[in-house]
Amino acid sequence: MAVKIKSVCRGSRAEKKKIRGGDVLLSVNGHTINDVLDYRFYLNEEKLVLEVEKGGKLKRIKIKKNETDDIGLEFETYLMDRQHACKNKCVFCFVDQLPDGLRESLYFKDDDSRLSFLFGNYITLTNMSEDEIDRIIKMHISPINISVHTMNPELRVKMMKNPNAGTSLRFIKKLADAGITLNTQLVLCPGINDGAELEYSLTELAKLTPSVQSVAAVPVGITCHRQGLEKLRLFTPEEAGRVIDTVDGFNKNLIKAGGLPIAYAADEFFIQANRPIPDENYYGDYPQLENGVGLWSLLKSEFTAALEKAPSDAVIKERKITWATGVAAYPLVCELAAMAQGKFNNLRIDVYKVTNRLFGSTVTVAGLLCGKDFFDTLSNAALGQKVIIPEVSLRKDDSRFLDDMTISQLQQALGVRICPVPNDGAVLLSELIND
Repeated sequence: MAVKIKSVCRGSRAEKKKIRGGDVLLSVNGHTINDVLDYRFYLNEEKLVLEVEKGGKLKRIKIKKNETDDIGLEFETYLMDRQHACKNKCVFCFVDQLPDGLRESLYFKDDDSRLSFLFGNYITLTNMSEDEIDRIIKMHISPINISVHTMNPELRVKMMKNPNAGTSLRFIKKLADAGITLNTQLVLCPGINDGAELEYSLTELAKLTPSVQSVAAVPVGITCHRQGLEKLRLFTPEEAGRVIDTVDGFNKNLIKAGGLPIAYAADEFFIQANRPIPDENYYGDYPQLENGVGLWSLLKSEFTAALEKAPSDAVIKERKITWATGVAAYPLVCELAAMAQGKFNNLRIDVYKVTNRLFGSTVTVAGLLCGKDFFDTLSNAALGQKVIIPEVSLRKDDSRFLDDMTISQLQQALGVRICPVPNDGAVLLSELIND
C-alpha cells in the first residue's frame, strides 16, 4: 500500500533529498509501507533506500542517519491509514452508554493494536488476523495491552457478542510464547465473570507469566443511559470485598510458588467495599495506573513525601483555595487538604464533591466529569484565589471537558482562575502553597 506524504520538516534529511509533500512513499529498504508500525520499524536502520513516487515517476532515494533518528516525513494521520474500529458489542461497553449530543469522536470504538503500542490503549484481539499477530512478533512490539475480561472462551463470546471472541484467546498464548510483554485487564460484571470465573481467568493468565506482566480487575462502569441495553448492576460492598480477597489470595499463591504478584484490584473496588486503600508496597512498580490501580496510593505517597520536605517554617500568604474533585476521590482529597492545612496555618482549602450529572451518580471517577458539573457545583460558592481540578477531567493535550466546555469558559463563568493539576503529589502541593 502506498502512503501519501503530507509534508516534510524543514532542514530534515528528507528535505535535503528533495522529498516533498504530495510525494508517495512506497517502501523502505524493500519493505512495503502500510502503516505507522511498518514505517517506524523499517526506519530504524542507519542506511535507508526509500522508493518514492514523484509526479508519477519512481525514485530511489538513499539516506544515511543514526539508527534512531527521524528523517522528517509527516503524514495525514499518525497511523498513516484508517483507525481500526471495534467489532464487538460488549454488554458493558461504555460507549453504548453515552448520551446523545456529545462530539462525534466520543462515539467511535477503537480496537487497534497500533494504538496499544503507540498510546497504551487496550485491545481485544478479536479483529486481528494471524498475519497481524505474526507482524507484532516479528517487530517485537512490546508491551501490548489486552482487554481479556475472561479466559473462558464461551463466556467471552457471550460477554462480547462476537463469535471470534473465544478463538482469539489463542493469540494471547502465541504472543506470550514469543516473549511479548502483556498487560491485561478484566472488566468485571457482578454475577457474570467474577467469583469462580475470575479465579479461572487469573489461573489461566498466570500460566503465561512472565510474559503476562500484570492483570487489572476493574469494576464495570454503569451510566444512567442504558435504555435498551442488557441489564447490569454495580457491585455491592460485599461482592467488591470478595473480588479483592480473590485477587489477594491468588497473589499469595503465586508468591508461595516462588513467583511475583501480578494481579491488582482497581481502587474503585476498595472504595465500593469500604476498605482502606493499600500503601505503595502493595502495587510494586504500579504497572496499571492507567486502569485506576494504585492512583490513590501513589498520590498520597507523593503528597506526603513532598509535605515532609517542605520547610516546617515555610511562610505562605494567607489564602483560600477551592479544590473540586469527583465523588470517588473526595475522601482522599479531604485527607490531603487537612494534611496541608495542618502544616501551613495561613492556608484554607474548601473541598467540593462534584457529582456527575451527565452520566449519572453511579459514575464517580474524576476523569468523566464535565465542565458543567464543575460549574453547577461551584457557581454559588465563595471560591477564593483559585480552583484546583483534576487534570484527567480534560481531554489529553487539550483544554476541553467531555461536554466541550473549555477551561477559559469555566473560568469566565465562575470568575476565578481554574488550575488543572495532574495526579502528582509534589505538583499538587506546589499548586496549593505557591502563587
